[in-house]
Amino acid sequence: MTRSQRLLPVLPGFAVALPSQILFWLDGEPAGPGLVPGLLIWGVLLPLVLIASRSFGVTLTPSEAVAHNLRRRTIPWSDVQAVQIESLLGSRTVVIYEAGGRRTRLRAPTTGFLSWDRGFEEKFHTIGRWWLDHRGPDWVPVPPPGVWWGGPPASHGNPYAPPA
Repeated sequence: MTRSQRLLPVLPGFAVALPSQILFWLDGEPAGPGLVPGLLIWGVLLPLVLIASRSFGVTLTPSEAVAHNLRRRTIPWSDVQAVQIESLLGSRTVVIYEAGGRRTRLRAPTTGFLSWDRGFEEKFHTIGRWWLDHRGPDWVPVPPPGVWWGGPPASHGNPYAPPA
């Protein structure tokens, strides 16, 4: 994640806490009742957010991808069927599709309106290229899950693409 993406969750607190303390000071009153607890919370919260967000992302090894989301998850390259970009609520993230139908949305890299990452496309291509180079010579695409009787027809495009 970029530095601005790591700091973004903390900014709303500063946007509320700092102006309220300035208003107390301008009224000639002593510091507001929440100044000391607020400073303590921000003194603890800011480093925790910065430290926790540094670990989000993916580690690429020759045999597997290790997704560092809220929980760590190891995905062997031989099980990966696709690496794609998906949009969700205005943000674009990288998603790894596995042969068993499971999909893993990575917490980083990501890009969006307020948390723009100029290197997002390059990071996505790095992950995709790594998968293509390390999936193994005996990798074969798995056919998409079967369609239930009376269900919608199977797509002729990429079966691992999100629904249109």
